[in-house]
Amino acid sequence: MAEKKVEMKNIRNLGIIAHIDAGKTTTTEGILYRTGLKHKIGAVHEGETTTDWMAQERERGITIVAASVTCFWKGNQINIIDTPGHIDFTVEVERSLRVLDGACVVFDGKMGVESQSETVWRQADKYGVPRICFINKINQIGGDFYKSLDSIHNRLSKRAFPVHLPIGFEQSINGIVDLVTMKAYTYKEFKDHELVEGEIPADMMDQVKKYRSLLIENAVAEDEAMLEKYFEVGEDGLSEDEIKQAIRTAVLTGKFFAVTGGDGRGVIVEKVLDMVNDYLPSPLDKGSTWGTNPKTGDEIERKPSESDPFTALAFKITSDPFVGKLAYFRVYSGKVTAGSYVLNTSSGEKERVGRIVRLHADKRDDVTEVSAGDIAAIVGLKATTTGNTLADPANPIVLESITFPEPPVSIAIEPKTKADQEKMSLALQRLAEEDPTFRIKVDDETGQTVISGMGELHLEILVDRMKREFGVEANIGAPQVAYRESIRKENVEIQGKFIRQSGGRGQYGDVWLRLSPNEAGKGFEFINSIKGGVVPQEYIKPVQQGIEEAMANGVLAGYPVVDMKAELYDGSYHEVDSSEMAFKIAGSMALQEGVKKANPVIMEPVMKVVVVTPEEFMGDVIGDLNSKRGRIESMEDLSSGVKEITAFVPLGEMFGYTTNLRSMTQGRASSSMELDHYADVPNNVKEAIIAKAGK
Repeated sequence: MAEKKVEMKNIRNLGIIAHIDAGKTTTTEGILYRTGLKHKIGAVHEGETTTDWMAQERERGITIVAASVTCFWKGNQINIIDTPGHIDFTVEVERSLRVLDGACVVFDGKMGVESQSETVWRQADKYGVPRICFINKINQIGGDFYKSLDSIHNRLSKRAFPVHLPIGFEQSINGIVDLVTMKAYTYKEFKDHELVEGEIPADMMDQVKKYRSLLIENAVAEDEAMLEKYFEVGEDGLSEDEIKQAIRTAVLTGKFFAVTGGDGRGVIVEKVLDMVNDYLPSPLDKGSTWGTNPKTGDEIERKPSESDPFTALAFKITSDPFVGKLAYFRVYSGKVTAGSYVLNTSSGEKERVGRIVRLHADKRDDVTEVSAGDIAAIVGLKATTTGNTLADPANPIVLESITFPEPPVSIAIEPKTKADQEKMSLALQRLAEEDPTFRIKVDDETGQTVISGMGELHLEILVDRMKREFGVEANIGAPQVAYRESIRKENVEIQGKFIRQSGGRGQYGDVWLRLSPNEAGKGFEFINSIKGGVVPQEYIKPVQQGIEEAMANGVLAGYPVVDMKAELYDGSYHEVDSSEMAFKIAGSMALQEGVKKANPVIMEPVMKVVVVTPEEFMGDVIGDLNSKRGRIESMEDLSSGVKEITAFVPLGEMFGYTTNLRSMTQGRASSSMELDHYADVPNNVKEAIIAKAGK
């Protein structure tokens, strides 16, 4: 069916982000129902939802992959990405925020701001994504709009202001007061088909006036012309449209957040959709995108316009059992048509655009072209991976890619039968294409296949998908920690000399390196300080390669060496015998010797662990975290009788923690953890790691 074209100012690329179980997927279902894409609302716990379409998502009641859905509301096209809340799948949130223009942050009205709410909020800050806030579940027992609003003020931002106030409390909630139109919108049943407009309840008038003044006063502060008018005529002198415009301008700064609340399954979702239309940015509001020319390295601007050359970013790859590989992409400028060719400027390969599909979660409609500002998927790209730039072959540009954290957990995996062997490597390769935080490597010494991911659940789901989607049965080993090695001593000078004389031409490479620790998280830095050609230019790169290869296996226990500077400052060469290979080996020898003298250390991933527990189990939980070499950072009261404990604990101590926590607290506590930093391991642990590695 031919699709009606929507003007760019009427497109909204929207992410729905939140802590696990806050109700993102349910809210998305509510939106799809209200916009006419579904005839009934699917319930997460009944496994009927549209965006949670993977078998594992339906069984576990959690979102794993960010699903893309397109719907229409009051003339606007809204491309929604429903992202996961579980920390193991945080990459899905990260890559979605990179291509979205605005976000709706969902909070559980019974819990307020939770640990993962803070993580996704920080990710949205990092990409400068303007947000609106939806406090969900306030009509359930324990739900409280104002308490949740306080927790947003205390933990995320003081600049969050309600645009709507709920009418009633907990189960008696039956609508909202709109502070812009100064009208009440009510319903009898939360699943009613429409809201009834009426007058504001008299007993709410004082509170409504207070919150309206706060909203308007803070919104106009972001716009000088509006601020002047406000001083002249006061809030009553501003029209509805002017107030909306002031709120929109403020929200677009990314530092002002409009708030509403209700039940994500209910008719109140229509008010959330109105807020998306009224206050969140269109691709035009986001303005130009900048990239670099792959040939010259010059900076290039691409305007959000169809007349500019085609530029897009592939932000997600999925394998579909029916159509093969699907590449989700966001178009920043120009347009692309089915059957045309595009250049993948990240890999340098030309790719043919087979079909273009508009996605309604796992259902899809074919479209002939996609223009600037839009999100869709291409079927048939062979060499494109997450973070690649797609461009017009005549006007190449490379956009900033998406960076992903190194996965801290590994397990060994082996096929159960010979027949599974080949299928397993194909399945792993497919899954790695989809998920940039999933890594595969074969251990040279043992021949074992080792897979790495962001957490135990992440790897468990991947192994489960392998079994279901690819029919591969596999045995898995116990989870292993991805340790790192580094150095602590500054300016260690070391020579690496490789000389070999044999019958014919010999080998000669001689280098002097100065090794120092680099800032945490900075990685490896190579500094070339050669003067006067004592090491010819053509041998510099091989020295660096030799160093980098040697860093893959540390001297203490064979773990990769990170966060180090290596300065090449002297050396010598032989007119006849020197070669690239000789200098590569010399660089490698110098590095290994130098690291031994530079006070080498082993570093372990340290997780930020947040536990929410009833007060009576608090002593047990803290005692248990302390016994795991944990450092308690803070303890907070969430609500009466519920405590939140934040601690930093080495990953090696945390395997199987969820199960232990359940049994310790009769299943009443919950936890989440994310990688926070790497830290040196204590000596006794270091010795155990070295002994285990057999070094």
